Amino acid sequence: MSPERFAGALGISRMTVRHGDTAIALGSGDVPVLGTPQVIALAESATIIAIAEHLEQSETSVGVRVELDHLATSSVGDEVIATATVIEATNKKLVFSVECHSGARLIAKGSITRVLVDRVSFIAKAAAEALTRGN
Repeated sequence: MSPERFAGALGISRMTVRHGDTAIALGSGDVPVLGTPQVIALAESATIIAIAEHLEQSETSVGVRVELDHLATSSVGDEVIATATVIEATNKKLVFSVECHSGARLIAKGSITRVLVDRVSFIAKAAAEALTRGN
């Protein structure tokens, strides 16, 4: 199927910040606010939701690039909503524009690139590489 099936697809993911989501808990800082790794995970979740209904049964996508500016803090108890919109779909590459908001405040924005892969082939290749490394 053609990559046009993904054009303009939108995904939304939300979370309430918990203590385990803070920079302290994630090891990405020493302050009790939403850690950047969790912001990235939330944004990636929105990308996956955006394309889920457009994937063929044998397909999945893997993240290959994240460019994100974490602009403002969110505290424990705050709700954070991530949106992801496909802005480019070529061959097997999908580029998303992502934004994260806490209330009316923009707390992060950027882009995420994912690549479409055959799920079974990808898992088999990863397993073969792990065996080669002795894992």
